[in-house]
This record gives sequence, structure tokens and C-alpha cells, in this order.
Amino acid sequence: MSFSDLFDSEFKTRNKGHFSAIVRVAIADGDLSEEEKLFLDKLKSRLEISDAEYEEILENPSKYPINPPVLHTQRLERLYDLSRMVYADHVLGPKQKEILTKFALALGFTPGNVNYIVDKALSLLLLNVDLDTFVYEIQHMNK
Repeated sequence: MSFSDLFDSEFKTRNKGHFSAIVRVAIADGDLSEEEKLFLDKLKSRLEISDAEYEEILENPSKYPINPPVLHTQRLERLYDLSRMVYADHVLGPKQKEILTKFALALGFTPGNVNYIVDKALSLLLLNVDLDTFVYEIQHMNK
């Protein structure tokens, strides 16, 4: 097995874990809404999850371990990606903030400040900022 095969395998495993965590959040209330299903379908493509893996994860999301980002910057990068997905084409409409809050909590942001972070994330998306600006602004939002 080549080094690149190991990297690809680790990348796919991490994506499956990330997707599985998002599925767990989406079904935490016991129901998967049509808006959440559309969001998951779109995210599936971005994370390179196959149709078979997708069905398997939906049936048993706890099969794959959650690999939460260790570094704060990596959490912000994932939040950026998720925020863009939630905001893109207004897929979730009025539920944008609610679902993004769930995802932010799943990423490890604390309940005490998650609403401020989500509000800031959505406001930055309105400004169409890039990843570097997003990370900088979130890290310095209290200054």
C-alpha cells in the first residue's frame, strides 16, 4: 500500500466520521426533516460519501467514530464549510440558525457562546468572506 493510499483512506474515514456526526445531530430530535435530508444529500457529495456508505450511515450513524477536530482552527474550518452549506441556496430557510447551532455544538463549541458564533458565522457569509477571513473574524470577534 502506498503512502497516498494511506492518506486517501484516512481522509475517507475522517469524512465518514464527520458525516456520521452530522447525521447524528440531524436525527437527534427523532426525525429527519425534508430540509435536513436535502442538506445531507448535498453534503454527501462534498465529502465524497458513496451511495452505499450514505445509506449505511443513515441506518446506523454510530458505526463510524466521531473524529472531532482537535485544533480550534480546524473546528472553525469545518464550521465555515458547514455554514456555507447551510447558507447556500437557502436550503434550510428559516431553520438555518437552528441547524447550524446543532452542528456547531457537535463540533465542540460551548453552549454558552455557540449562539454568538453562529450569528457571527451567518453574518460573515452574508459578506461572502473567504476561509481565512472567516477564521480570523471568528477568532477575534470579542476584540
